[in-house]
Amino acid sequence: MRDDQHRFLMLLGQLPARLTAEQVSWVLNCHPHDLPILVMARLLKPLGNPAPNSIKYFAALDILDLVKDRTWLAKMTNVVGEHWREKNLQKKQTCTEEVGK
Repeated sequence: MRDDQHRFLMLLGQLPARLTAEQVSWVLNCHPHDLPILVMARLLKPLGNPAPNSIKYFAALDILDLVKDRTWLAKMTNVVGEHWREKNLQKKQTCTEEVGK
């Protein structure tokens, strides 16, 4: 975020209506690369119908509602954790197969 944007938002006293993936990751305290996982799991929905390779925006109002929902936060944490557990297991299996050759 540029300095002038930051100053404007501080004067306004609220978040912008649309948040980028990076901004959502700050609010959720996760990594930006975790957001596609949450979208695939249908725990987050971008605004509109963005193309697969376009910038995704999320409604700030929706994100702020979600962070107040303890059940949703637990589900989000579990989905992200399970995704990376599976990825690491696949990587480990690939390494084991390469060593066995």
